[in-house]
Amino acid sequence: MKIQIINGPNLNLLGKREKEIYGDIPFEKYLELLKDVFKDIEIEYFQSNIEGEIINKIQETGYSFNGIVLNAGGYTHTSVAIADAIAAVKTPVVEVHISNIFAREEFRHISLIAPKCMGSISGFGLDSYRLAIESFRVLKK
Repeated sequence: MKIQIINGPNLNLLGKREKEIYGDIPFEKYLELLKDVFKDIEIEYFQSNIEGEIINKIQETGYSFNGIVLNAGGYTHTSVAIADAIAAVKTPVVEVHISNIFAREEFRHISLIAPKCMGSISGFGLDSYRLAIESFRVLKK
């Protein structure tokens, strides 16, 4: 099984930014833990602050991977183009958020990508990624 994790804008600053919301662990360190937990799954990671690069990665992996875990960051609430890219590929996508977006500012309550995703997980900190990967494992059975 191959899973692509895609992180969007500002998620390259995990462990440094707004630690009260996002925690103090850099994503690269958490990724090591994920790879250790899911030894039987090939996990690839991509992060970009640029909308078009995220779309390119969805298109690149959207026909050859078993799943995409996507934290589109702020693009979640603004990007019709990312939603269209998700709809265009056959690989299922799980939307992930570290914080509970429904407990935050009202504009974060709307996800343009959620209707195109297999499901959404938010509010479990970095563990939201593990839960998303588990969902693909369950689907495979």
